[in-house]
Amino acid sequence: MLVSTGKAKEAIGVQLNHEQVKRLNDKEVEKYTKRYETYVGSKTTESLIDSFIFLVSKAVGMTINIKDIDAYQKELRNDYIINKELSNLAGNLALKCGRFLAAAKAALITTKYIDFNSHLERRDEAKLEEIPQQQS
Repeated sequence: MLVSTGKAKEAIGVQLNHEQVKRLNDKEVEKYTKRYETYVGSKTTESLIDSFIFLVSKAVGMTINIKDIDAYQKELRNDYIINKELSNLAGNLALKCGRFLAAAKAALITTKYIDFNSHLERRDEAKLEEIPQQQS
């Protein structure tokens, strides 16, 4: 599949064609399989960490005013300890809940497109409209 999609170089570090794949011995297949598993694991972890950091920064931003949300997210992504622990968490989730990760990831992606600010503004406006009625 990697050869057909042209992603072999990116995923396993070697550009192969179909004929070369057919001539691979068992040891080479195992080597490339391990490289591919590492690649997929890395991409999965990176994706989960990005989504988690986005979600957390949005939640924090709803409760306190953050000066520069992009800088905040960037610093969280670049922090060694946060990345190490979130990588461990993502790996454990992948092992225990592998098939459910797609649904979880879809939910995380969906939250990226929710306009929480407009929802909060409508809720605040509704509360303000209730205040005069309560005072009467």
